[in-house]
Amino acid sequence: METVAVAVPPRSFRSDLRAVRIVWYRDVIRFWRDKPRIIASLLQPVLYMFVFGTGMGRSMTLPGDLDLRQFFYPGVMAMATLFTCFFSAGSIVWDREFGFMREMLVAPVRRGAIVVGKALGGATAGMTQGVLVLALGPLVGIPFSPLLVLVLLAQLALLSFTITAIGVMVAVRIRSFPAFMALVQIIIMPMFFLSGALFPLRNLPGWLHVATLLDPMTYAVDPLRREVLGGIAGGSVVAPGVTWSGWVVPPLVELGLAIATRAIQRIE
Repeated sequence: METVAVAVPPRSFRSDLRAVRIVWYRDVIRFWRDKPRIIASLLQPVLYMFVFGTGMGRSMTLPGDLDLRQFFYPGVMAMATLFTCFFSAGSIVWDREFGFMREMLVAPVRRGAIVVGKALGGATAGMTQGVLVLALGPLVGIPFSPLLVLVLLAQLALLSFTITAIGVMVAVRIRSFPAFMALVQIIIMPMFFLSGALFPLRNLPGWLHVATLLDPMTYAVDPLRREVLGGIAGGSVVAPGVTWSGWVVPPLVELGLAIATRAIQRIE
């Protein structure tokens, strides 16, 4: 039997960049065509902010002119990003089950390029959901300024990429999509509720304070809340920032911790 030689192009930085772009573009197209998913992902933050926030706001008094919906606003923006990023990372499990991942792995590119493309694709989807919630700010009385919008967009971009990277780290170790969905619920629900998205970080019991400090989402929600509520009377009272033994952690340090989380995942 005659053997036919197959020419495999050598790996190069240019081919890796092309692989990153293709994987990212494929995930963006998949997300954009799934309109029910976009609407469903937006429905939960809207319910938290307008239904739960309005109902609970009638029985709670916050300092200054602060409304409970305004307090919830940064948290639900982070929630929309969190859920979308994790579920986008789950496409790795779906691709493995249907054999498409095998085709990507035999391509003459570094596997890291596929991971980066997946992380960027999920981050784009997550940031899209975050921006949709961001656009709802005027409906709850958030005083926007061009600088505030730019800062929030930068923080959402960092949050989206970090959370997607965590989701990818989990997805590459799971073999079935139902198992991934069950594990995701175990991971993202504690991350969301312990981040202080629905309650202030001041005057917490000792065990709950320690739990919030160990949650990486805390260092993403807190900078968002401090930026959003900084221009509202009473905002600094309910958003005093994360404290380590009485020291208020600056927002830049909090964002640095989010970057460090991503770096640790890459090493692992």
